[in-house]
Amino acid sequence: MTPHGPVVGLVGVLTLLAVLGRATGLGPAGWIVGVASGVALCSLLKAGLVRASRRRLLPADRVTLSRAVLVCGVAALVADIVAGTVAGTGGTDEPTGVLVALASVALVLDAVDGRVARRTGTVHPLGARFDMETDAFLILVLSVAVTRDLGWWVLGVGVARYLLLLVVLAARWAPWLRGQVPARLWRKVIAAYQGIVLTVATAGILPAVAASVAVAAGLGLLVLSFGTEVLTLRRMSVSRRHEVEVLAPRPVVGPTAVDARVLP
Repeated sequence: MTPHGPVVGLVGVLTLLAVLGRATGLGPAGWIVGVASGVALCSLLKAGLVRASRRRLLPADRVTLSRAVLVCGVAALVADIVAGTVAGTGGTDEPTGVLVALASVALVLDAVDGRVARRTGTVHPLGARFDMETDAFLILVLSVAVTRDLGWWVLGVGVARYLLLLVVLAARWAPWLRGQVPARLWRKVIAAYQGIVLTVATAGILPAVAASVAVAAGLGLLVLSFGTEVLTLRRMSVSRRHEVEVLAPRPVVGPTAVDARVLP
């Protein structure tokens, strides 16, 4: 039986795009990116559910799915605004305002799904991964939006998570990179900061200099977070290897070996 949750998510994305089309005049670029994001959401979530042998979403997953639908709408608006800028038509204030509103709701819901999972006793690795990837995609699309005002260097914030993922996938020489570090509150705060500061920068309520400093600080904190994560994984790998060496049985020298040493 095919899980129906991903299909509901795709329908939600298409419905949101239709509403955005009427409200902001969503163009071809927005529709293409929005639909592509919705299809990717549906496909990846379905694959995750099948891999976890689950047929339905848990309560917290439904909250995260709602966030993911909103993020797909944000991606559509960002694509439309960037395409309009490139074409020389310029973006209106209305799409940007709607974009900021959708991103803000998605950020607020980010504080909800974890609490729902804990209160309902339905914490699951798939839900945690779903939440993390939704956050990463929101940060990516917001960083693209902010490049219009602050420059392409802001993309470093959005692509950092995916660069680390590529390194982990390609690191056959270092399988320890594929481990999982213990959750830390300060890392979650840094991740939340990225979405907040990029949303504020997108809204244009800060002077360019202040926005640049705030986003650059976020990039620095992100590098710190990923750097300490890599170091932690390395230390865990070395510690495990040391434990294996200590607990490994020592070779026993049998009588034959002893005789072989004493005989001429």
